[in-house]
Amino acid sequence: MKYALVHEWLTPKATGGSELVVQEILKHIDADLYALIDFESTNPQSYLFGRSIGTTFLQHLPLARNGVQKYLPLLPLAIEQLDLRDYDVILSSSHAVAKGVLSSPQQLHICYCHTPMRYAWELTFDYLHSSPMGRGPQGLITRYLLHQLRQWDTLSANRVDYFIANSYHTARRIWRCYRRRAEVIYPPVNIERFTFEEQKEDFYLTVSRLVSYKQVSLIVKAFNQLGYPLVVIGDGPELKLIRQLAKPNVQVLGFQPNAVVEQYLAQAKAFVYAACEDFGIALVEAQACGTPVIAYGAGGALEIVRDMRQHSDNGTGLFFTTQTPESLIEAVKTFEASPRAFSPHRNRINAAAFAPKTFSDRYLNFLEYCYQDYQSRPSAEGKFSQG
Repeated sequence: MKYALVHEWLTPKATGGSELVVQEILKHIDADLYALIDFESTNPQSYLFGRSIGTTFLQHLPLARNGVQKYLPLLPLAIEQLDLRDYDVILSSSHAVAKGVLSSPQQLHICYCHTPMRYAWELTFDYLHSSPMGRGPQGLITRYLLHQLRQWDTLSANRVDYFIANSYHTARRIWRCYRRRAEVIYPPVNIERFTFEEQKEDFYLTVSRLVSYKQVSLIVKAFNQLGYPLVVIGDGPELKLIRQLAKPNVQVLGFQPNAVVEQYLAQAKAFVYAACEDFGIALVEAQACGTPVIAYGAGGALEIVRDMRQHSDNGTGLFFTTQTPESLIEAVKTFEASPRAFSPHRNRINAAAFAPKTFSDRYLNFLEYCYQDYQSRPSAEGKFSQG
């Protein structure tokens, strides 16, 4: 069996949950790796250093190293240029276009979907309102391109034989966008990387990319009113805005190396998160440190955090119900009123459910199921098809 593993992009700045999935898959499956662009095989600090990785014409375009999102209209064309005819099984790790690779009826394609393409679907209007490309005459062109992208995204879902979702929230989005069912397998989180700390210090923490949908400005506004110490770690286009909003009780550190992030996660009184995420790996990482979580009660957070008000014996955090400073303020005050309601050991135990071995066992078992199921279902053409 020859395996190909396809991901969107491999760069030093791409270090999220989707990259952890790629890394874990490669530990267990001898697969050739492909991506739109690759700047990790030349990075001495990367586990991919020196590896042969197939790429597309986007690799050679100006500024590709800083991300190919600027070439958004070209992404579908680029992913379709990867020639994977020599492989028996295609595995894709997709949050944009990786699932759109071309394949033949003789090939089995299993997609681990981190999310249907966000900027083509639910973040369309955020993108249009926040970007100059969404306004004026060029805004009409942008809207048309996004319309075309949605059509391609739906069409390319038919190239996948079996979908895996990183959460039940994502599985519902896959059904809504593609009308396809998905097996839920939570992504791996390296629990052992994080230091468990029982004694916490007197500050709150958020760690996030500073982009609009992450709602970090909402957190800062809430803590401006509360006056409690807050540390913000992360980089992105909203960094300047966040620093302008922050009052003296809010410390904005910008980008920090992993060791610093891990130290703050272990020491924080609570981790605060205001985005609606498909999964939310940072919520698991905080709990791995024994740190309780105060999160917006939507998306993947509902599958990761146990609200103490519904789980008095094993609560690991609190939810706030609307993405407003007022709702977050209420949750923080509830947290402050019950500091002994949270057990660091309980948080660590909850995080352990997302350990890499749990992911690898379930992923490999599902691959075996897909292969057996695929072989047992001959189509009208005498090939194989999904049921």
